[in-house]
Amino acid sequence: MLAACAAAAAIGPATAGADNGKAKAETCVACHGENGISATENVPSLASQPDLFLQWQLIFFRSGARKNETMEPIAGPLSNEDVRDLGAYFASLKAADPSVVKKPDDHPELTEAGKQIAATGRCASCHGDTYSGNKAAARIAGQREEYIVKALHDYKAGVRTGGGVAAMAEVAYPLGDNDITALAHYLSRL
Repeated sequence: MLAACAAAAAIGPATAGADNGKAKAETCVACHGENGISATENVPSLASQPDLFLQWQLIFFRSGARKNETMEPIAGPLSNEDVRDLGAYFASLKAADPSVVKKPDDHPELTEAGKQIAATGRCASCHGDTYSGNKAAARIAGQREEYIVKALHDYKAGVRTGGGVAAMAEVAYPLGDNDITALAHYLSRL
C-alpha cells in the first residue's frame, strides 16, 4: 500500500493531454465501452470519472493493492505517463445521459428510498452534491446500477480495498440488501 501511495504521489496532478490517453484506451473499450460508457454487466463506466480517482485506481491495480484478475495484468505494465494519460482521457469524456441509457423509472418508491439513504449516508460529503465525484472520490451519478450494488457489497464484505476503503466500509457495512438496491437504483438514474 505504501508503494502505491508513493507512486501516486510521484504522478501528481494530471497534466497530460487526453489525446495521448485516447490511443492508450483502445484496450479499455472491450470492457468499459465506447467513449467510456460500459454496456457490460458489473463493469463500471469510466467516462467523466475524476482524473485523480482514475489515476489512483490504476495505481492500486498496478501495485496489487486493489485485486481484480482482469485489471491487475492490464494495469501492471502501465507507466506513470500512461496512468496520467488514461486518467485525463476518461475524465474528458462526457458521462452517459441517463435519459438515453436508462429505462423510465418504474420504481419511484425505490428512487425515493435511495435518495434518503444517500442523504443519511452522507454520500455527498465525498462524492459531491451532484454525486459526480471529486479528486479521489468516484463519480457515482449515472453509474451502472448492478455495478454500484457489486461495489457496495464488496466494500461491506471487506473485499474491495484501495482509496476510500475505510469510509466506504463504514458507510456500506450497516446497509441491508434492500438499502443497497435502493441506493444503486437512485444513483444510477442521476
